[in-house]
Amino acid sequence: MSTVQQPTDVDVPAAGDTAGIGQAFRDYLARVRGGDIGSLPAVLGLIALVILFSALEGSTFLSIFNFANLINQSAAIIVLAMGLIFVLLLGEIDLSAGYAAGTAAAVLAVTLTNWGWSWPLALAAALLTGVVIGFVIGLLVARLGIPSFVVTLAMFLALQGLMLLIIGEGGTIPIRDDAILVIMNGNMPVWLGWVLALVIVAGFALSTFLAIQRRRKAGLPAEAMSVWAAKVVALAVLIGVATYLLNQERQLPNAKITIQGVPWVVPVILVLLVGLTFILQRTGFGRHVYAVGGNREAARRAGINVKGLMITCFIFCSTLAAVAGVLLASRDNSVSPTTGGAQTLLFAVGAAVIGGTSLFGGRGKIRDAVIGGLVIAVIANGLPLITQQSGIQFVVTGLVLLVAASVDAISRRRASATGA
Repeated sequence: MSTVQQPTDVDVPAAGDTAGIGQAFRDYLARVRGGDIGSLPAVLGLIALVILFSALEGSTFLSIFNFANLINQSAAIIVLAMGLIFVLLLGEIDLSAGYAAGTAAAVLAVTLTNWGWSWPLALAAALLTGVVIGFVIGLLVARLGIPSFVVTLAMFLALQGLMLLIIGEGGTIPIRDDAILVIMNGNMPVWLGWVLALVIVAGFALSTFLAIQRRRKAGLPAEAMSVWAAKVVALAVLIGVATYLLNQERQLPNAKITIQGVPWVVPVILVLLVGLTFILQRTGFGRHVYAVGGNREAARRAGINVKGLMITCFIFCSTLAAVAGVLLASRDNSVSPTTGGAQTLLFAVGAAVIGGTSLFGGRGKIRDAVIGGLVIAVIANGLPLITQQSGIQFVVTGLVLLVAASVDAISRRRASATGA
């Protein structure tokens, strides 16, 4: 019945478009009831947290300076969570990702500051460090069959020691290269921020429109144009408001310097978001990742190179951890033995799971890292405004992660029961 109605929803221009929005909403509710909730809990949680902190400490939490600060606070966690999603989709885990970021940052600092390398070479060395770490982990897990929990726990300790050997115990290596520091501490010109906003909206509108046209030509059910238009308008409003706020002056009126513009780290995250989403959603490699996460034995019998795929996913994870390490070094203007340690890994795993990625494998998207990372950043940013007791932050973050894992388990059970 639905297969007969869908083309009508798409092709009729007037009433059909209205029906298209209603039908899309009903279809979404049906998927949610069937257990496919995606990032819905994280989005609702993010909205609830923003409302809560705005009501309690609106003058500080809603300030333009704090809005920009939220982006810098969440950037490294988001990128680290993006890498972890590749591993989590397989039903595996990487406990060493935090210190992989720290080790890559240490390599960056040593080559850049101590050895005098140019920033492109130092950056390449840091990324190569991530590739090597991921390859070693993937080899041990895929080829030798050692559980990823054990391998990455061992690497967690080994990389922590390697960091100490690279930079020295208790030592701190400063980062003075402007090209690295500007990533987390610099802002785009106001005009360039608006150009970026226009490119984002136009790119989304064009890519989704062409996808609808391709499905129509192939005779497949396609999204109604009214739904497409609603999504484009919603994105344009969201991006436009964010760009407008970030382009406002964030410094005090009597200050001698000007701070305004979209942070340079925003296009970095956007490039990773678009590129990695394309890899997972639009390539054979991505489809194989989901297949292995859904049923590893069935994927192997279907001819998928499961071991090679696992190695590649661990390489993705550690390489993106290296990118996160560069962001951490840029934000702190230095690298120390604690870089990538403390709660970095826990927050990154929490971001991925809170955003909607399943701990059981086979379900998740790169955008989950962005949404979950923002939830983590809002909690870390908003709670200190309400209470000075740092323990409350850990308790609340732990409870949010527990709720997210519980929702994941319940939704999978629901999906299994409904046959979804």
